[in-house]
Amino acid sequence: MKLIKAIRMLGVATLTVVALGSLSAKAGDKLRIGTEGAYPPFNFVDSKGELQGFDVDIAKALCAEMKADCTFVKQDWDGIIPALMARKFDAIVASMSITEERKKAVDFSERYYTNKLQFIGKKGQMIDISAAGLKGKSIGAQRATISSSWLEKHRTDAKTKLYDTQENAYLDLASGRLDAILADVFVNAEWLQTDAGKDFEFKGEPVFKDDLIGIAVRKGQDDLRLRLNAAIKAIVANGTYGKINAKYFPVDIY
Repeated sequence: MKLIKAIRMLGVATLTVVALGSLSAKAGDKLRIGTEGAYPPFNFVDSKGELQGFDVDIAKALCAEMKADCTFVKQDWDGIIPALMARKFDAIVASMSITEERKKAVDFSERYYTNKLQFIGKKGQMIDISAAGLKGKSIGAQRATISSSWLEKHRTDAKTKLYDTQENAYLDLASGRLDAILADVFVNAEWLQTDAGKDFEFKGEPVFKDDLIGIAVRKGQDDLRLRLNAAIKAIVANGTYGKINAKYFPVDIY
């Protein structure tokens, strides 16, 4: 009798574990993705008020691969990591560079694209991008980015001006309040094709070529991080990544 009772109790416990596991899996399939919405062509808000861009399309492809029900949350760049820590969303897909400093606060997936940093300035205006050449020049960058960190480390004699959004930095460059901007090469290339950017051009060669971009998750979210890694590899292998890449860029940015 005791044996039968024990078996029955074990069965109940097993069913309970399975049920809880199912609930956990169901909850895990609902993911909230944080992005900035002010960094074209990677993430921006269209005329209908909807989030679009390379980051958004990649996130949707990853969610489809993981069979996860994903929603997007628009968040200002300055507060995007604190918002992740406050559980406003589960992952950041917003062209975030993988840096040692950020690794102290969050964990990262493997890269989902590779970036470069390059200066832009007025066409026909000679700009020496060396440390000596930029001494006293007004150089813009978005705050809390790898571009602003690079300027702080390498161009300390320049007059560095930091902005809450990349778009505001471009506004000051176009109006003549800046001599140059340092930003992601693909974001700069996008702006140079606009009416506001038509009188500007790249200056010199990229100053940093191995900027790896990853998806940030909270510390300890190893299951989600590993699922994202597997999904990145899968969409690269099955051609989905290539189709999204070709929609936005003439070169492979992976």
